[in-house]
Formats: sequence, structure tokens, C-alpha cells
Amino acid sequence: MGNEVKKTLESMVEDIYNALGGGEVPEIRMSSRNRDNIVLDKLSSVWKYGDAKVSRSLKTTDGANYVLKNMYMIDFILEMLRDGKSSTLREMYYISEGWGRAKFGTQDESDLMAEDLEVITSLIREDFKLRPEENGASIIGDITIEERSRKGDFKKINCKDDVGEAGYTIPNNVESEKLRLRSTNAKFVLALETGGMFDRLVENGFDEKFGCVLVHLKGQPARSTRRVLKRMNTEMNLPIFVFTDGDPWSFRIFGSIAYGAIKTAHISEYLAVPTAEFIGVTASDILNYDLPTDKLTDKDIAALNAELKDPRFQTDFWRAEIETMLQINKKAEQQALAKYGLNYVTDTYLPEKLGEVGGII
Repeated sequence: MGNEVKKTLESMVEDIYNALGGGEVPEIRMSSRNRDNIVLDKLSSVWKYGDAKVSRSLKTTDGANYVLKNMYMIDFILEMLRDGKSSTLREMYYISEGWGRAKFGTQDESDLMAEDLEVITSLIREDFKLRPEENGASIIGDITIEERSRKGDFKKINCKDDVGEAGYTIPNNVESEKLRLRSTNAKFVLALETGGMFDRLVENGFDEKFGCVLVHLKGQPARSTRRVLKRMNTEMNLPIFVFTDGDPWSFRIFGSIAYGAIKTAHISEYLAVPTAEFIGVTASDILNYDLPTDKLTDKDIAALNAELKDPRFQTDFWRAEIETMLQINKKAEQQALAKYGLNYVTDTYLPEKLGEVGGII
């Protein structure tokens, strides 16, 4: 794979070089990465970039700066491939301080360019030897994996019997050459937004009582977390259920898992689980369970209105829930269920929700 990545990146550089040598204005073209260019791929049932393209060329100062930074980034990646090294995205941002006019103004800029490079090349950042900072998302449940150690051999780990209360920490690279999914006796996966709720379910023995694998999303899930969920769904045939807070930002957490995120729509097929079911707190739950709430902020209201226009949320269910939340002007956290006691979420709420959407319990 390393040679293929090297050839792809070198070909990009050669195209820029040849254009300059031939008296042409070099440009880099890629899919437009915005909400208006998100389309449903009927074959894979995930949201991907459509046909709209954008171009960055040396005709403008901004375009020239973009191409310059892109070339420096490619040179840095090729150097890592040659030396067998890797870098965090944050390290690359600081390394760019030595790139003169090609240095990045912020890490957001360098992160975005790394994603652009994925779109342009149809590769992923793991191919570029780029990785995020530590994620820390966790797994607890009866699933056996094998993880490659620093010495190169594979170590077998059962995520129920061989881990502590914090669970198995999901590594940055979860592809099969680093992480193998071996076996499971679980019936489904329950992905949880917050650490507090993850700990509650672990303490109450929810995974053992109902035969499931618990995955702590740690808020908006990292790509490695979404990739693990995808692999457990496709390779082990485990249904995925997502339990989040009841607010627009939590709805987007589910959207990134089930439909794909706008910023990573180029790899939605690789990350998204279109059969995932939402069992998080809804506006209907706030009313039906009489939950403690907070008032929506102006940012919440703007986010909900944006979701009404988001192509990923154009279903009867989502439109009804979003409109109801705007109507009642309230949001609620997962922990609001503790109003009825520490066991209520595991003894009543989740069994009811899981029974409604999947008949799992």
C-alpha cells in the first residue's frame, strides 16, 4: 500500500510541475465539501459528495498559497513514508512553522487540508501516516479482539474479561492490519455519548444482563470509533444503537454515525452505518417521560433550523422531533433520566426504547 500512496502523491506533484513547464496555470480540483453537495448514494445508503467541484489554481494569491501548502504537506508525508515514521495532526501543524510562507495559520487549516488530500487522492489519512491526538473512547462487552503490539505480534483481548472498569481503549488505527475482530456473543452494540452514562451502564451490568457491547463515543466520535462501529456491524453482523442527549448537537452525533459527516463524506462508505438506530433522548421523550430540561439557546435554535434543511435529516421522524423541540423550546441530557432513580435508565428506559426500535430486548 505504501508504494501506491507514494505513486499517487508523486503523480500530483508531477502534474503541477508539468503544467508549470508547459506554460499552463496549475490547479487542484476536488469535490465541493459543503452541505449543498451532499447526496444519498442509493447503492450504499450513505451520504456522499455529489458532482459539484471546486478548483484551487495559481491564478489567485489564495489559490497559490493553497497549492504551495499542499505541496509542502505532500513532501512531509512522502518523507514519513520513506522513513517509516508517523505524525499526529498537531505535530504536522507545528512542523509547518519551518515551512516559511507555507506554514499554517491554525491547526484547523492544516486538518482541513489533510482531509482535502483524502478527497483528492481517494486515500485516507492512515495511508498518509497521519493520526489524531489520543481519543480515549472505550469498549466494554463480550467481544474478543486481537491488537498488534509494539513488537509486531497480536495479543488477544476480551473486552469484558480482560479489561478494567474503563474498558478497552480504541486505538487510532483500527484497520485489520492493526486490529482484528475475532468473536462475540453479543446481540447488539449500544453506543453512548457521555462518559457518565457509559459508567452507569457498566456499573449496572447492562452489557452482561442484555448481552451487548457498550461503546463510549466520548461526545462527537472520532473516526476510529466510527470505523470500529462500522466494522462490528459489517464483520460481526451486530446491530448498532445510539444513545445520546436530547439536543441538536447530539442529533448530529447520530447523523455522523448513521449517515456520515459532511466533512468526511468522501469516506462515508468506510465509516457510516446506515442501519444504525437512534434511541437517544428525543423531544417526545422530554414530554412522555416528563424529564428535567434546559431552555434552548440561540445557537441550539439555529442548529435545529439548519438540521431541518440538512438532507441527512429529511425523514418524517427527524422532522417531527426537531419541530417539536423547537416548539417546546427545551432540551434534555441523558442523565435527566436519573430523576426516577439510578436504575431507571437500565431497567426501564433502554429496554422500552430498544423494544420499540429493534425488538432486541
